[in-house]
Amino acid sequence: MRDFQAPGRSAVYANNGICATSHPLAAKVAIETLEAGGNAVDAAIAGAVLLGICEPQMTGIGGDCFVLLKPAGTENILALNGSGRAPSASSAAEMRARGLNAIPLRGVEPVTVPGAVDAFCRLSDDWGKLGLDRCLAPAIRYAEEGVPVAPRVAYDWAEDAKDLIGDARKFYLLDGQVPRAGQIFRAPGQAEVLRRIAAQGRTGFYEGEVAEDMVSSLQALGGKHTLADFAATSATYTDPISGPYKGIELVEHPPNGQGATAILMLNILSHFDIAAMDPFGSQRAHIEAEAAKLAYDARNRFLAETAPRIDHMLSPDTAAKLATLIDPKRAMGSAAPLTEAVHKDTIYITVVDRDRMAVSLIYSIFWGFGAGTASRKFGINFQNRGAGFTLLEGHPNELGGGKRPMHTIIPGMLRKNGKVIMPFGVMGGAYQPNGHARFVSNMVDFGLDAQAAIDAPRSFSGPEGMLVETGYTPQVLAELAAMGHEAQSAPDPIGGAQAILIDDTGVLIGASDPRKDGCALGY
Repeated sequence: MRDFQAPGRSAVYANNGICATSHPLAAKVAIETLEAGGNAVDAAIAGAVLLGICEPQMTGIGGDCFVLLKPAGTENILALNGSGRAPSASSAAEMRARGLNAIPLRGVEPVTVPGAVDAFCRLSDDWGKLGLDRCLAPAIRYAEEGVPVAPRVAYDWAEDAKDLIGDARKFYLLDGQVPRAGQIFRAPGQAEVLRRIAAQGRTGFYEGEVAEDMVSSLQALGGKHTLADFAATSATYTDPISGPYKGIELVEHPPNGQGATAILMLNILSHFDIAAMDPFGSQRAHIEAEAAKLAYDARNRFLAETAPRIDHMLSPDTAAKLATLIDPKRAMGSAAPLTEAVHKDTIYITVVDRDRMAVSLIYSIFWGFGAGTASRKFGINFQNRGAGFTLLEGHPNELGGGKRPMHTIIPGMLRKNGKVIMPFGVMGGAYQPNGHARFVSNMVDFGLDAQAAIDAPRSFSGPEGMLVETGYTPQVLAELAAMGHEAQSAPDPIGGAQAILIDDTGVLIGASDPRKDGCALGY
């Protein structure tokens, strides 16, 4: 039980349904959708699309999504890949010939075709109850009327707005200035796009005037995108992957997502007595950092859409061999640089309904405001997910026409004894596999409930060194530095998480990260 005299928040308990996400308006809309007779899929779509209006620096209809779905009445989990592809004319060789050794983070080069809208349409058709028009109605209304900019959103907006270029500045600044907390942000162009999707389904987005606006805007910037690329976009169902950790099964999306990295990291950690360590001491942070370096190195070498070495990453033998490389008292150098820097620009929403359908959905434009560009007429902000490709010739994740890049966003679920007990997610770009492993370890090794496991301080060893949140003591920071870590106080909160426990009693328990503006709500 938490200390009720200390700052913090209680978990949310409810019988009929819960949503946990990063903005309260989206949580409210999701619950209203359940109360109107919708199921968890309807609620997740309604909340997720609204998040593109409430947190436009994080996500939007120009981005991608991944979904794990547990239908009602079964413990089976389905995976839906809503990530888009590079334009068919894309060429790593052409970029190398231009003198590039990496895909630029901003501008037109990293823009891949948006995949989320097709995935939302597919989910609604296959699993929803209310229809897409009802699910999109709240986002349409809020896009027209506007939403007050929330405090964390304002903080991120100010940091990310410098990368807005061209038409994007017109749509995502207010009179040329970064919005402050409490100011009203409106997106009437996106409201019109959503109306067309509500009426026509995916055709309203991937064909006709909306697609023409996106393609012509990208081509004007030098992009190779075509109307055929947009029309061909299609979400795909895949089989989840999973791995055990001390009686809990972690279920992840298969590649091109990086979920295998989280499974490998937990497999490495299983070779250490984590439970005997101080949960927020230097020893645990050190072992976790070393496991992350090794797991992420494997990710960078092997993960791609085709993932030819996925069995190698998931093998217990691989984890056992990697664990022997960890010195309990001394940090190794970076096993390999991460293919992309740490960023926090993603939203996550989870919903469980009264029939115990569970949705774990993550939705992103990658970096803050994605590529920094937007379509000229409707103001659709383009993702820069193509920066997840490499230009290294022969690498399985090498940029190629029609390929999907290695993706950082990963929804998660936990099973115990074959039963789904928790959909969850941890936002934060490259941090996400580390965040999944830490969240699971917090609960399994230290007995923390989901809210406490989310609240707990985080650290992450990435390309900027070892970032340590202020929840750690200065002594821990000094001890990590003495072990050889380039330890420093994190300038920003590391990630953000949401989770819903389906308790043995049948009660739902929602947890939401105080690092964001959002909450868990139930009824």
